[in-house]
Amino acid sequence: MKVPAFQLSLLLARARLLGYLGNRACSAGKYDKADWLVRNALVAAEQALGPDHPELTALLNNLGVIHKYQGRYREAGRLYWRALRNTRATFGPGHLKLATIYHNLGGLEHARDRPRRGEPFARRALAIREAAVGRDHPDVAADSTALAAILDEQGKYDEAAALYQRGLAIFERVYGCEHYEIAVTLNNLAANYQARGDTVESERLYQLALTLKEKLLGRNHPDVATTLNNLAAVYKSQGRYAEAEPIYRRAATIFEAALGLAHPKAATCRRNYEALLREVNVQTVPRSSRGSGFSRSTTTSVLCHLARSSRPTADSRSA
Repeated sequence: MKVPAFQLSLLLARARLLGYLGNRACSAGKYDKADWLVRNALVAAEQALGPDHPELTALLNNLGVIHKYQGRYREAGRLYWRALRNTRATFGPGHLKLATIYHNLGGLEHARDRPRRGEPFARRALAIREAAVGRDHPDVAADSTALAAILDEQGKYDEAAALYQRGLAIFERVYGCEHYEIAVTLNNLAANYQARGDTVESERLYQLALTLKEKLLGRNHPDVATTLNNLAAVYKSQGRYAEAEPIYRRAATIFEAALGLAHPKAATCRRNYEALLREVNVQTVPRSSRGSGFSRSTTTSVLCHLARSSRPTADSRSA
C-alpha cells in the first residue's frame, strides 16, 4: 500500500529528527537514549521508504555503532551486514559509501577480540577510500588509524605505529591540535608504545589524550575512562600503585555509570582494578605469608578504540 504524500513527509521528517538526536546522544555517551532514538528513526524510515532503500544505510550503520558501544556485538553485526548488502546492491562493490561499513565491520571484530577477522575489512575500507579521495584526506587518516589499532592487537607494532603517525599528521594539518580524532589517535599510539615497552613515551601520550578528551567530552565520558584505564596500566607496570589505584577506580566508576556493570569495557576495567588491589596486597604481606595464587603479576588489559566508531554522523560515512 502506497503511503500518502503528506504521511511520507511526516515519517521522513520524524526519521531525520530522531536520527539527528540519536547521533547527538551517542556522541555524549548516552547510548541507551541513542538506541531508542535511532531505532525509532529506523522504524519511521522503513515505513516511508521500505526495508531495502539505500537511504536507510546511515540509520542502520549508526544503530550498529550504538549497539557496538553497548556491547551488543551480534546485533551490531547484523545491522552492518544489512547496510552493506543494501549499499552494494545499489551502488556496486567498490563505491565510497561501502568504505564506512567495512571500517565498522573491522572495528566490530576488533572489539570482539578477533583482529585477524577485522584486518581484511579495515584494509578494504582504506583501499576504497584512498582510491576515491586521495591519501591526504582526514577520512583516510581515520581508516589508517583504525587499521593500526587492529594491527596492534596482532603484534604488528611497526606497521601500526607508521599508520598512527600518518593519521596524526593529517588530523593535525586539517583540524588543528584540539580535535577528537587526535585524542583517539594519541590514546592508541600510546598503547602502541606501551606494548613495545616504552612506558615513558606511553605515559606522555596518554596524558595528552586524557587532557584533550576531558576538554572536548567532559570528565565523565566513557572515552575518558578508556584513557584513564590505560594510564593506570602504565603506572601499574612501573610499580606506581598509589597513582594507579585512584585512576582505575575513577575509570571503573565512569564505565559502570555510563555503560552498566555487564559491558565488556566496564568488566575489563573492573578486572584490572581488582588485579591491582590484589597485587598491592601481595606487596604488603610478609613473604612467608604469601599464597601461591598471587605470586605472579596479573596481565592488565589496555583498551584501544577506533576513531570512527565513536562519532556517528548523519550520513552513511558515520562509524
